[in-house]
Amino acid sequence: MSPFPTRPDPRFSTHEVLNQPAPFEDVDLFSSDRALCEGVAAYGADWARDRLEAFGALAGSAGFRELGRLANRHLPELHTHDRFGHRVDEVEYHPAWHDVMRAAMAHGVHNLPWTEARPGAQVARSALHSMLSQVESGACCPLTMTFACFPVVAQEPALAARLERGLLDTRYEPGLRPIETKGAILVGMAMTEKQGGSDVRSNTTAAHALDGDGTEVELIGHKWFCSAPMSDGFLTLAKRDGEGAPTCYFVPRVLEDGTRNAIRIQRLKDKLGNRSNASSEIEYAGARATRVGPEGRGIATILEMVQHTRLDCVSGSTGLMRQALAQALHHASYREVFGRRLADQPMMQSVLADLALEVEGATALMLRLASAFDRAPGDAGERAFARLATAVGKYWVCKRAPSMIYEAMECLGGPGYVEESILPRLFREAPVNAIWEGSGNVMCLDVLRAIVREPESLAAVRAELEVARGGDRRLDEAIARITSMLEQRDAVEAGARVLVEELAIALQAGLLLRHAPTAVAEAFVAARVAGGGRLFGTLPTTVDVRPILERAHPVPA
Repeated sequence: MSPFPTRPDPRFSTHEVLNQPAPFEDVDLFSSDRALCEGVAAYGADWARDRLEAFGALAGSAGFRELGRLANRHLPELHTHDRFGHRVDEVEYHPAWHDVMRAAMAHGVHNLPWTEARPGAQVARSALHSMLSQVESGACCPLTMTFACFPVVAQEPALAARLERGLLDTRYEPGLRPIETKGAILVGMAMTEKQGGSDVRSNTTAAHALDGDGTEVELIGHKWFCSAPMSDGFLTLAKRDGEGAPTCYFVPRVLEDGTRNAIRIQRLKDKLGNRSNASSEIEYAGARATRVGPEGRGIATILEMVQHTRLDCVSGSTGLMRQALAQALHHASYREVFGRRLADQPMMQSVLADLALEVEGATALMLRLASAFDRAPGDAGERAFARLATAVGKYWVCKRAPSMIYEAMECLGGPGYVEESILPRLFREAPVNAIWEGSGNVMCLDVLRAIVREPESLAAVRAELEVARGGDRRLDEAIARITSMLEQRDAVEAGARVLVEELAIALQAGLLLRHAPTAVAEAFVAARVAGGGRLFGTLPTTVDVRPILERAHPVPA
């Protein structure tokens, strides 16, 4: 007879699990998000509802969440040489990364506005991108850059003819092969150099002509930051023979004859977040490239790509905040403390409602910006609005995300600080959107530059604010403050952050007053426009939090 008991001894039963929430999984990220659903319909993208619901159900499934976890648990690995000593410069990803990319591209996250030439396509794509960001943000980087490169590539008919088929395809095919032999292709960006950072005019990479007019060149130089190095090609900046102003070039990873281009991956970056995505440091050792746009006008050429990537910074941060809010609401609806559910306790309700207001404002601004991108080709006013408001939104929404996600983490307490929850990953992801494509000061300077050099962009934003005038006295007073600040041109750079913050909040408040339920709009104005506490959870005690929380909850309570 075995000396060991075959059944647990009840005297030593110490691990009964109580007072824990059910797993937060198999939640349709689209249908359960009322603000997103209503905004998509309001901006003419309801035709994409079936696509959005399908992707929302997929992205919110337990299986897809596991793919996101695995892609961030098993990080990409760089292989500079094969076992025989041949230079290969390849990055190996976990299969989960490829599964995420395959699903996202099948749903058009990388190209929907270019394959669906109809109103609302940018809005629908921003919704897709924000949902993917909730589960696996690393994959968003190559998808965003591929989406954003299309308007730049279209400027060069010969290059567009070569790349368009692959850019419009939805069949993800990893591996390095000539562009002409693949299904969908990915296009990255490599601009940043060690000595310059955001000051790309100080770049030293040289382009040496291989033909008479410098259309085809050979690149020699170093790029300190190149995301997604396994992309099929990159848009990059270099100076003709190392002199003058930068020019934009397209650099393929594999040449048409099947040989590898001379792009040497020196190392992968060990980053705070976005770790499933292999950001790298590269050298051009005589890499072949094709000019895009006029010589010496590289920054102006690539700005169209930058503008689109900034839109994705807004939608990416919005998605991160939405997921953090959903996790906090879900936890609070189950967890009991001091004899009551967390969700029923007034102080926690104030925190959760405040977090919900942040997501409401971000969602409203994200969709309004996407709608402006939709209408920009045929509407000069919308194009001007997008020029300025995207910079404003990128600054504010991306800046708000880390502190908002931290507060959501604190709603869970210790479990929220543990890697088994998704919140630490969301928190680490949040800063990248604020830093990428122009950190805070750069964005504020860009706003000032647009105000001075493109006054039509300021006129468009002010027209947007005028539409909301009269909806609330406190917003009217804020608009008057903004007008006064704009008139003080001499001191405006020192106070640029204040100006941009005021603009962002006023735009969000105006949108919510026009489109959101009254309880949401009035609470937002009271907490953000009229002034409130400095931290989340300091809503005025007069705010009725119940309708805000009911609207924000990801599943029926």
